[in-house]
Amino acid sequence: MCDSAGVSQAEALKEENDSLRCQLDAYRNEVELLKQEQGKNQPMISEEDNTRAQQLSFLQQALQGMQKQLFKMREELKEREAELEKSVEDKQQLNNQVLNLKEGLLNLQNTDIVQLEKSQQDDRGGEENANQTSEATVSTVVSCSQEKEGPQEKNPLSPVNSEREALLVGIIATFLHVHPFGASIEYICSYLQRLDTKINTSEVEALLSRLPCTFRQELSGVGASLEKRWSFCGFQGIKST
Repeated sequence: MCDSAGVSQAEALKEENDSLRCQLDAYRNEVELLKQEQGKNQPMISEEDNTRAQQLSFLQQALQGMQKQLFKMREELKEREAELEKSVEDKQQLNNQVLNLKEGLLNLQNTDIVQLEKSQQDDRGGEENANQTSEATVSTVVSCSQEKEGPQEKNPLSPVNSEREALLVGIIATFLHVHPFGASIEYICSYLQRLDTKINTSEVEALLSRLPCTFRQELSGVGASLEKRWSFCGFQGIKST
């Protein structure tokens, strides 16, 4: 809209410039005719000569005014053309900025899609690792529940007394699997109590103690900072059973 208005103003200035030029040529022609007529007449000064002299002076002044106005309009025309050219450049720059923004938005969307797909793959990988850990735990518990010597027909008692304890074993094994340096019994119980507030420390410690092939207790620290930590050893325990 601004570009069309600038073009219209520039065209109007050009037309006015042409009109003034034509008027200026007409004034010049009239001045020349007056000069020629004055030269042909007698050098006697008459009232008619005074009138013509006044007309000539008036025409010269008008001519000078027209020249100044013409010069001013030429300057305005140059300014309008410069503004119009700058407006075209600004419009082109704005179009380029819009294109850059569109490309940046498209790249950002593509990046988000790639990150989302990668996150979903990582989640699937984490679920597979947790499933593998749970399977290994169950296998270890079953192996440790059997005697190493003697016939299997004796069917010794299992160290896991109920389905609830079996669930606790799986959850603790998964928890310790992501804590390779082990965790204290208090830390383990605080995690389990988020799932069941009835869980107590002695119950969990007794359960872990009955599964030496799955969980191992180690001492960490020195002196006053000595701490007992439980760690998951099911991957090593399944080889020794």
